[in-house]
Amino acid sequence: MTAADAIVLAGGRASRMGGVDKPAIVIGGRSMLEAALAAVACCAHTVVVGPHRPELPPEIRQVTEVPPGSGPVSALGAGLRALGAAAPLVLVLAADLPFVSGRTMSELIRHCTESGADAVFAADESGRPQYLIGVWRRSALVAALDGLDSLINQPMKALVPADSAIIALPGVTDCDTEEQVRRARAAVGTPRRHLPVDLDEARNIVRGALSRLTAYPADLRSVSGATLAGPLTAAAPLPRFDVSAMDGYAVAGNGPWRLRRDIGFAGGQRPVGLVSGEAVRVATGAHVPDGTTGVLRDEFAHTADDTLHRLPDTPLRDDIRHHGEDREIGDLVAPEGTPVTAALVSAAASVEVTTALVRGPVRARIVMTGDEIRGEGPLQAGQTRDSLGPILPDLLSWYGIRSTDHVHLRDTPHGFDELLADAPDRDLLVVVGATGGGAADQLRAALARADARILVRRLRLRPGGSTVIAELASGTTVLGLPGNPFAAVAALMTMAPAIVTGRTGAVPARPLRGPLRNAAAVAGPIPRIVPVRVADEGGWVGDPATRTAHLGGLIDRDGLVVVGEHAVDDAIVEFLPLRR
Repeated sequence: MTAADAIVLAGGRASRMGGVDKPAIVIGGRSMLEAALAAVACCAHTVVVGPHRPELPPEIRQVTEVPPGSGPVSALGAGLRALGAAAPLVLVLAADLPFVSGRTMSELIRHCTESGADAVFAADESGRPQYLIGVWRRSALVAALDGLDSLINQPMKALVPADSAIIALPGVTDCDTEEQVRRARAAVGTPRRHLPVDLDEARNIVRGALSRLTAYPADLRSVSGATLAGPLTAAAPLPRFDVSAMDGYAVAGNGPWRLRRDIGFAGGQRPVGLVSGEAVRVATGAHVPDGTTGVLRDEFAHTADDTLHRLPDTPLRDDIRHHGEDREIGDLVAPEGTPVTAALVSAAASVEVTTALVRGPVRARIVMTGDEIRGEGPLQAGQTRDSLGPILPDLLSWYGIRSTDHVHLRDTPHGFDELLADAPDRDLLVVVGATGGGAADQLRAALARADARILVRRLRLRPGGSTVIAELASGTTVLGLPGNPFAAVAALMTMAPAIVTGRTGAVPARPLRGPLRNAAAVAGPIPRIVPVRVADEGGWVGDPATRTAHLGGLIDRDGLVVVGEHAVDDAIVEFLPLRR
């Protein structure tokens, strides 16, 4: 997806509703501002324009148009100035749309990218354009704003460029009156709150709504899986001095050269300076002497007696890595939101940086539930082996999550209440089982008693549909997975990266996509997640049927794919690799 920033308009006079704070109106368990922020959670940077809201996380920038209440065009100008120059696309979204989703914004971005239009806007079910639900090319938005004598109290139509498009999308009806709010709340109702959430929307909600972990300084070598909480810049130049890029000879002037007998080694004493016509043997990484005009690599060189010659018809090359050519002091090594990986640790060390401000890694407690589950010892009547708990730490580590402990929760009346009350020192509770609707499935009721904030009630995905994601008052995230082993692994692999992004502020990883060769044989009426192997011609071949009570179906498979409903052969699907 093309990189985008977002401007969320959360001000205005709300004159048709008596001046109430419209973005704070709660519909379906969340405010309309929360709905807007979840819809743009995929964006690199987000600015909220309107009155200051202290509850928003610090990474969301907040500004107010001048003067306050001077209209959406003025608010857009303030928001764009706060964003600065960054992503090529800018999402614009008003915070009075209770049913807007990440899918809505993704569709606008896709249409803008494919059509090449300067701006694309949504139209509601009646066909009315919604100019405050759109995506702009940044250059076009800048030009449109610059073309107005004044931004104050201008209509949005004054900005609309000639090269624009309008597409009909669901869920883009706004709430401008009390009656519209009442109808929206009635439309949500109890049944709608329990409808499964599409995977993309669930990920956007989780990325945007989870509380960030506290940032702290750390030794980068000890926090693999964490995320930079600020930009990392070079503390020393790279290279620190001029070094040979090859094994060969440091030379001064044009050849042939008189070859000295001393040698320069990497990490060794620097050879004394060269005068024109001299050469000295050097190894890769050696500090070249003063006066060096180039390095003649071994394969281009010929020596006779004490004289060095360049072989005929060999290219003239410098083969010196010059001081600071890769990094100067203060150069950006990695931006905020970059995961701490081996590559980052190495790149930081090369410029004398070993510590940085980070968030994470996410610390998780694994909770296996149910009297029927047994980890050790002989099985009794009605019991089954815990085949999932022992491998969950490894699966979580794929996404940078560190397991702190592993417990077994028996089926007792108050077990879940005690578990949730004892959670503040963990970032994440991974609960396996008890997420369905059976008599022993108590997690949802316990979350309600704990006044947890439910972010995802169910997933529109098979298997894994009973997954629940919530946040406790302490800030701990709860990931409730189905008890079925394959369903649990499928749900974990689809949602764990979004949880890490939400907690640490990491930039979402680019999805891996490609063709599923036999998609028609795999797809069903709702999205499915199935094991696949790599196809000889590229892409993947999926398993039409999988036994889900164990993980035997993952043996000799390369990963899982998420297949859209009623997909046809060679449909583009998302690939989730299984690491070996």
